[in-house]
Amino acid sequence: MTVYTITVGSFAMNCYILSHPTSAEAVLIDPGAEARRLIDFIAEKKLMPKFIINTHCHIDHTAEVSVIQHYFNIPFYIHKSEKKMLDSIKEQGKYFGITVVEIPAVTRFLEDEDTLELSGEELKIIHTPGHSPGGIAIKTSAGLFVGDTLFRDSIGRTDLPGGSYEDLIEAIKEKLLTLDDTLPVYPGHGPATTIARERQMNPFLSIPS
Repeated sequence: MTVYTITVGSFAMNCYILSHPTSAEAVLIDPGAEARRLIDFIAEKKLMPKFIINTHCHIDHTAEVSVIQHYFNIPFYIHKSEKKMLDSIKEQGKYFGITVVEIPAVTRFLEDEDTLELSGEELKIIHTPGHSPGGIAIKTSAGLFVGDTLFRDSIGRTDLPGGSYEDLIEAIKEKLLTLDDTLPVYPGHGPATTIARERQMNPFLSIPS
């Protein structure tokens, strides 16, 4: 699987486009801003988007999802516990000065351990609440897409509505740090990392030997 990272919007949010090398089918993860730029990139690479997954529904990850969804006429998936956050994106937009034309239509609500498929490749959904109630990570053969749950040397903030520091730490330690050491980790902001690096170096996740 090929991973394209495109940093978009005023919050420097990482949108990921994951594509299959032989079929050119693709999934968009968190296409929250600069929809026209993303559409042009997809056309340039001759990709065929099949669906959109959002790791969570804060405004920087969601504001322009509906534009992408309508342009390609493709499904949109979020965790079932993120519906309330999605419904609030116009209010979030007013607070941050970001225009939301339309709330995207959810095709399917996901649950922990659900799987999706892209050209025979499995995408596994891992529920990681804490930054947002319905936050998820997406485990693929190319790496782990974690949204704002985990960052290089840091973790997601938990002081926003629906956040919980205890839930976030529990989700990271029990569901993410138990994965393969070499697994690449692609966060919603900032550089990629690995499970091993965050287990060893992240000051929020120090685990005594």
